[in-house]
Amino acid sequence: MQALSTFLPELFLAVSASLLLGFGLSKTNDRSVLVRYISVGVLVVFAFMGFLLDRPAGTSFSGLLLNNDFSDFLKCVIGLSAAGALLLTQHYFQSERLDRYEFSVLTLYAVLGMSIMASANNLLAMYIGIEMQSLALYIMAAFNRDSLRASEAGLKYFVLGALSSGLLLYGASLVYGFTGSLDFETIRASIAVSGPTTGVIAGMVFLLCGLAFKISAAPFHMWTPDVYEGSPTPVTGFFAAAPKLAAMAIIARLITVPFGDIIGQWQQVIVVLAVLSMVVGALGAIVQTNIKRLMAYSSIANMGYALVPLAAASVAGVQGMLVFMTIYVITVIGVFATILQMRLRNGMVEQISDLSGLSKTNPGMAISFTILMFSLIGIPPLLGFFGKLYAFLPAFEAGLAWLAIVALVASVIGAFYYLRLVKVMWFDEPTREFVRAPRTVRVITIVSVLLIFPLLIIPGIAGGMLGFAESAAQALFAQ
Repeated sequence: MQALSTFLPELFLAVSASLLLGFGLSKTNDRSVLVRYISVGVLVVFAFMGFLLDRPAGTSFSGLLLNNDFSDFLKCVIGLSAAGALLLTQHYFQSERLDRYEFSVLTLYAVLGMSIMASANNLLAMYIGIEMQSLALYIMAAFNRDSLRASEAGLKYFVLGALSSGLLLYGASLVYGFTGSLDFETIRASIAVSGPTTGVIAGMVFLLCGLAFKISAAPFHMWTPDVYEGSPTPVTGFFAAAPKLAAMAIIARLITVPFGDIIGQWQQVIVVLAVLSMVVGALGAIVQTNIKRLMAYSSIANMGYALVPLAAASVAGVQGMLVFMTIYVITVIGVFATILQMRLRNGMVEQISDLSGLSKTNPGMAISFTILMFSLIGIPPLLGFFGKLYAFLPAFEAGLAWLAIVALVASVIGAFYYLRLVKVMWFDEPTREFVRAPRTVRVITIVSVLLIFPLLIIPGIAGGMLGFAESAAQALFAQ
């Protein structure tokens, strides 16, 4: 019974997805819209189950999964961001004649995989969660079967994802061979007794490289621009948010629990990934003309920023990563909601030049997009500033001042391509006018903008998020 109560959010999600898979089948009625709204409700309930249920923190299924404040925090953010991304799909899929109920079910299964990743206490459970998430994402990337770009995106994602899976499995097999266990606590105890052997270090490096694929950290980022550009726009918005947070969470758990006593070994890997991601992301985005490809390189750079606090190997570092990623998820959902408003009468447009003179033709959209860009830059009092503050400060405190300085320089470079979008919207002459966006898309954009303005509009949100993130980080280090 304890295992059942501990695993209840995942069980609720799995049962709901399976029932909706059958419910959506109908020869006479198209139930895509109904399944979508039910799925959104399921995701919202799932997001808060960890806080609302009076269930004990602990392990389930013989220690495979561990639920505590860390996993509850992650499931809340993942569930809400997935619900927001799913709401963005309705009008787009209907206008592109892609509306199928299976997409909502795939979203639920992907979130189930992310939830298992957030709770994983064993290398096998971690791999199962990653694969459950990935298999759903591969299909979602190629959901538009009639589009050459979408098919190419799905194929590239699948092939490179298979390489990532190979790295993860090989790393796990090395760790198992040299420690005799897949359990995180047992691995840590074995390393404490025998020390960091060459095999364990090699296995750890393979595991981190496999996970670097999932967060599109350089030099494992090659799939990101093409998949972001080729996938349907609301799918790209989903890719940029929840899966990245889930992968960052499992990286944090790996380096804190099983490999927590060999900081000197994994810290070098994290630092290299962070520096390469920040440099590649910042420089690669400068030359982009497609806004989705620009956001792909922006994502690479932001994953580098998220890795900076993890290099500090402290509670403050994990808290900084959680705060930064939560703010990034909120912002990027708003950004892709705005990109979905770039629609002409004959279809979507994605070029940066298409935003020319937006302030004159659609001032509300221009203001919203400008605020979101300023948050990504890190301009106060927007939450993006505090996200970078909490991400870079732990590195300074841990004696990695040079790494924080590299992050600040990359942020300055990043400001160039974000401000270029602002310049195009406010100072160029209008070339076209977008059709009025559906209400759902506009509401999600407004909500995202309001959430990154908590100091002015919604007092207490920032403090509450910081408190939850600190409790989550402490729970991780208490394992």
